[in-house]
Amino acid sequence: MISVLLPAYNAEATIRQAITSLERQTFEEFEIIAVDDGSSDETGTILDQMSDPRLRAVHIPHSGLIPALNAGLSECQGDLIARMDADDVCHPERLRLQSEFMTAHPEVSVCGCLVRSFPRSCVKAGFLKYESWLNSLVAHEEIARDIFVESPLAHPSVMMRMDDLRALGGYREMGWPEDYDLWLRFFMAGKRFAKVPKTLLFWRESEHRLTFTDSRYSVENFLRLKAHFLAKLTTRPVIVWGAGMMGRRLIKHLVRERIRPIAVIDTDPKKIGHHTRGIPIVLPAELVNHPDAFVISAVGSEVARDAIRGHLIGTGRHEKTDFVCAA
Repeated sequence: MISVLLPAYNAEATIRQAITSLERQTFEEFEIIAVDDGSSDETGTILDQMSDPRLRAVHIPHSGLIPALNAGLSECQGDLIARMDADDVCHPERLRLQSEFMTAHPEVSVCGCLVRSFPRSCVKAGFLKYESWLNSLVAHEEIARDIFVESPLAHPSVMMRMDDLRALGGYREMGWPEDYDLWLRFFMAGKRFAKVPKTLLFWRESEHRLTFTDSRYSVENFLRLKAHFLAKLTTRPVIVWGAGMMGRRLIKHLVRERIRPIAVIDTDPKKIGHHTRGIPIVLPAELVNHPDAFVISAVGSEVARDAIRGHLIGTGRHEKTDFVCAA
């Protein structure tokens, strides 16, 4: 059975549409665990008045997203957990296609799908770029390759195996994005990802989205999270490629994680010979003198990232084994 885990806080304007999209699923063997996180509007009342027997409303004092997720998780009875947010909309085939994929691919722990943001007129260019990148990562190899670049799965689009999620301890509060933290824990545990290559979730754009309002989703906290997991990847000497703002900020957090890079690579001749945080800035040619170093690319431009990736592969380094892209 599938348990749909749906936290809701002050979602009276959208909760009916979200649950209606679940009620219209072609797959019928599921339950909806809707957690009212102490809403001050009519969200709790709306949930209590809905008549679908598959819906169970859980009411808790307002505690925030992570306690709400874990409270709901403790009520879920399915062996598959499908995430859903109270302001999003599911394609009618979502649960069927994702559950069939999980059955056909028992090696996959987390199955996402393609997403489309709406209303389109409210979606800014930067988020459209992120959506395009997100939808370009479908196979496990693609998702794992770019997992340190940005969060590679839309949280409300995923279906996960309950046993794997519980083995990882569920959701945790670390002061950074709870979903990205979870994907990286799955990754570090050697679990596999995939996506159904079809748009099955319509992701509502709103100024109230936690990404915009919660400090856990700040750039600084994303970098802090990345550094925490990057520090676990290797015991080899580390070189960071990128002496720009992103590289400097990541280095700060790597040092806090007790990883002090031995060099910083850059191609700007004005930076060569200088230091950042006491670490020498050198040209890419210096890599030949450090064949055992693990390289972390921290350049935000997609074009530059691909060029750096090509350069490192061309010098015989293997992605994920000898280097990762982290921006």
